[in-house]
Formats: sequence, structure tokens, C-alpha cells
Amino acid sequence: MGRAGRASQPKRLVTFEIGHPDDDGDDFAAESCFPMASAMEDEKSPPLEESDHICDAIGGFGRWQLKLTFLLSLVNIPCTWHIFVPTFQVPATDDFWCLRPPALKTLTSDLWINISHPYILDKDGQLRYDRCNVFDVDYSRLSMFGASSIESAAALLQRDNSTPTRPCSKWEFNSTLGYTLLQEWDLVCDRAHLKDTAEMTFLAGVALGGLVSGMISDKFGRKKTLLSSLIAQIMVGTIIAFNPWFEAHCVLRFFLGFISVGIVFSGFVLCMEVVGGKWRTISGVSYLFPVPLSYIMIAGIAYLVRDWRSIQLAITLPAITLLSFFWIMPESPRWLLSVGRKDLVVPILQDAARTNKLTLPASLDKQLQQECTPTAEDSAGVLDLFRTPHIRKISLLLYVIWFSVYLAYYGLVLNINQFAGDPYVNTVLSGVVEVPSIALSILILLKMGRRWPCCLTLVVGGVACLLTLLVPPSTQQASTALAMVAKFSVSASNAIMPVFTAELFPTVVRNVGVGASNVPAGIALMLTPYLWNLATFGAGVPMTVIGAISLLGGFTALLLPETANVPMPQTIQEGEARGKTIAAPNKSASSLSANGDAAERTNSVASNGFVS
Repeated sequence: MGRAGRASQPKRLVTFEIGHPDDDGDDFAAESCFPMASAMEDEKSPPLEESDHICDAIGGFGRWQLKLTFLLSLVNIPCTWHIFVPTFQVPATDDFWCLRPPALKTLTSDLWINISHPYILDKDGQLRYDRCNVFDVDYSRLSMFGASSIESAAALLQRDNSTPTRPCSKWEFNSTLGYTLLQEWDLVCDRAHLKDTAEMTFLAGVALGGLVSGMISDKFGRKKTLLSSLIAQIMVGTIIAFNPWFEAHCVLRFFLGFISVGIVFSGFVLCMEVVGGKWRTISGVSYLFPVPLSYIMIAGIAYLVRDWRSIQLAITLPAITLLSFFWIMPESPRWLLSVGRKDLVVPILQDAARTNKLTLPASLDKQLQQECTPTAEDSAGVLDLFRTPHIRKISLLLYVIWFSVYLAYYGLVLNINQFAGDPYVNTVLSGVVEVPSIALSILILLKMGRRWPCCLTLVVGGVACLLTLLVPPSTQQASTALAMVAKFSVSASNAIMPVFTAELFPTVVRNVGVGASNVPAGIALMLTPYLWNLATFGAGVPMTVIGAISLLGGFTALLLPETANVPMPQTIQEGEARGKTIAAPNKSASSLSANGDAAERTNSVASNGFVS
């Protein structure tokens, strides 16, 4: 039967609600689970669903959901390590020089630099030695006759400032850096651009992986996608540690990015689909808390382990512990219902109810049976994001916002070496700044909804970046302080957007929608390694670009519908119906709050929404 024919046949669906304030305006009561049919007062709009039986049965949040949210958030740690590790594996340094001939290994590095390297003016007008070239002379004379000073060495070599030079083919590096990718493949001078190429391949994998893994997750389930991606990440990460070829390193990094983003987004969607009420907001944002903690941890790992291969193993092998999820992590009951697998849903809800100390309703099996008849929409793909007007609109707007958030956030995070100071300390400070930002995101999401927090955090971050242009070049501390303000604000946007995005898409295309939004985000990521190259056109150009794009994303957020106190749609048909009613959110929210009968149906849930 055609799509239009199916759309004309109403079916019972399962969705879950965002909690709403109770009478005192502080706590979120258990009425977050109630029929939507009575809420839709527009007779032209079909009823979207009758109730969220999963939320009714096990509560919006309890010990079961707390355990899953905590465990799922841990998958962020190895993924964050893999994206951030180039900061230490490929450090920004100019402390290197051309390789000494074997016969001159006893020569000190300072003496070797002074007798062999010509001096040039750098871009700041400072005199420094040329790290890429040496005088073209016969250095074997030094080993034959010896030299006690720079002057005597120059005389022996018969060279002066007019002596021609030749490019170096090998280099030596300051030993305090440890053994990095720079030494492994001489990624300096005429090969320096390969540093950015290697990182761009990882970020290209992120862009493509978000889309593909979303389709796989929607087809085969969140748990299978998550676990298979974890296994692949461990395998690829380990191979990278032993790989001897630069070209293979780039290819492997591409697949690592492809895999890592699938882990993050599958875990996030699963996290969002096991909670209800206001806890969907809290869990969705709390899922990101390990990200700044990962920055702090990798700074410590890299400080203690000064070899890039050892660092690679140190950030890869701990993920083996996450394979225990196979035994302790359930599949998303909402995804199972959307594909008609009610037989697998009931055991999961029984375990959840037992952990949350609740009793399942006797009629639950019959209720779920009415709601789990699958349709062809269950196999929805990327094209379904553009078939209908409302889903198409939010998809295109989200692409602009995700591009803005990622360019601003990672433009500041991945270019942390552009700021003055020790990279290890700066990385720790970067993580410390982000922790309160994520915590603040929870509060503003609960009090202010989604659109305005997203808009304001991006706008504040953009303004802070643009204000750095007004700071005199000699006042580096003020400029750095404004950059930290920008990162604090944009970090909140980075925490808000996954929640906002997941709430906008129907269940059957949620993972695809989130994954597709990751494509423009991945494009922004691919640009971040080259962002500071724009400084050749002016020192303030990189921050100008970040600020302008951040402002664009902030104002674009205002064009999206608000999702606070609005149900998450389950099917594309339901999402389109919601698009017709979203113009009057206050009317809908008021009608929902007035539905007292729904509260009568709930189990024994504490007034703050937490199952006791």
C-alpha cells in the first residue's frame, strides 16, 4: 500500500512527555505521563497518542534509569580522548632543528644549530634560526679536525652568511615533548600541512559516520550499534598504535572518527529513550558530563606518557571494560515498540519496575500490543527527513545551528594551543570551565525551554569572540579571558543541542535525524584544523569567523519550534501533526496541565518525578 494510504489509517502510538511544573512551580509532578488525545483541541488534527504506557509503568526516572544514564555516559570518555589526542600526539612546537650527521652526534644541539642553520626574520620580525634549511657545506670536516667554538667551526667549514643552503630531510626535536607523530613522520617544514590532513580525515569520518550509524541504529537497534561500534573502536585504535605508515594512519583515523561518532550518538539516543518527564532534559545534558572530565584525564595521561604509541594504547584499551554493556544494557524499549517487538519490551519493563520498586499494570501487555503494529515508516531513511514540510524545515534549520555550534566549540577547543600557556594546564582549565557550563545548561533548559537558551548561549559566545577584536594586542590576558567566556557559553550550546535535536525528530527517524545533523557539524569539524590559518589575513580573522558564525546559529535557533512541555513525536505523521499545532504551544500546554485524569493513572511516583 502507498504511503498516502497508510497515513489515512490512525494507529495507537507511544510517546513520552517533557515534565511540566506542578502547582507550586518548583517540582515536576508525575502528570508528565498522560493521554495526548484530550490535549489536542483542534478537531482537524488527529489524536497523536493516548498515553505513554512505558512512563506510566516504570516512572519517568528511577534507579533503573539512573544506572543506565550513568553507564551510557561513560562511552563519551574514549571517544573524547580519540578526538582530542592530536593536541598531544601532534603538538604545536617550533623547538626542532635539522638532524646532525652521525659523526657529529657528540656536538651539542646549540653548537650544531649555530654553525649549521642560517638565521632569518620570522613573521613577528624576530631573528631566529631557519628550522628547515642548513648551510650546504661538508660537515665531515668538523669530525676530522674538531672545533672548540662557533668561530673555529665556521672557519673549518669555510662558510659565511653568503654560503648557499639546502633543505633538511630529517629533524631532531626537544626531548621534553616525548616521541610524537612529528618525529615519527617528520611532519614539519614542507610536510607540516600533513598534520592538518591527518586530523581532517578523522573529522571527515565523524561527518559521514554520524549519518550512516544513525541509519544502522534505527534499523538494527541502539544496543547492537553501540556494542559493535565499541568493538570496532578498540580494534582500530589498537591497530593505529602499531601502524608504521603515515598514509595508513590517515585511513585508520578516518574509520576511528566514523566509529566514534556512532558510539556517542547511539548512546545518547538510548539514554533519551529510557527516561521521561523533566528527567529527559536532565539525563540528556548529564550524558555530556564525562566530556570535560575526559579533557582533564587525557591531559594527565599525556603528561605521564610521553610516547604517542603508548598514549594511543592508553586511551583505547580502557574501552574494553565497556563491553560489559552486552550483559547489563537493555535495548531501547521505545525502539522495540516502534518495530513491533513487544515480546522483548515486557521483560525489559519487568526488570525496570523491579529495580524501581514498582508493580507493572495488569493490562500493560494488552496496551503495548495495541501500540506495536509496525509500518513501513519503521525503515525510514535520510530521504524521509525531506519528504514532509515540517520535518524538512527543522532539518535544514538544525544543519545551520549544528554547523555554528561545532565550528565555535571545537574552533576554540581543538585550537587550544593557540592560547598562551602550557598545553597540559590549558587543557585542564578547558575541562574545568566546561563542567559548570553543562550544569548551568540543565537549569536554563528546565526554566527557559530550548529555543531561547540555545539562542542566548550562542549569541553571548559570538559577542565574546568579537569583543576580542577590541582588545589591544599587548593585552593578552583580557583577550584570553574573553575567549574563555566564549567557550563557557558555547559549551552550554553544545550541551543543549543534542537534547533539542532529539526532541524535534520523531522516533522512527530520530537517530537518522540526529546523525544527519552531525554531517554539517562534521564539516565544521573538518574546517577547524585550518581555522587559525586565516590569521595570515589578519590576527583577528579566526575569532571574527567564530563570532559571526556563532551569532548566525543563535538567531537561527529562534526559527525552530519550542519543545519544552511538548511530547516527543513517534512517527513522521505525528511529527507533521505536531507541526500544525506548535503555533499555539501555550494553548496545548495549558490543556495538558488541565488533564487531571491522567495523573490518576500514574503509579506511586514521588512528587519530584523520581521513583522511590
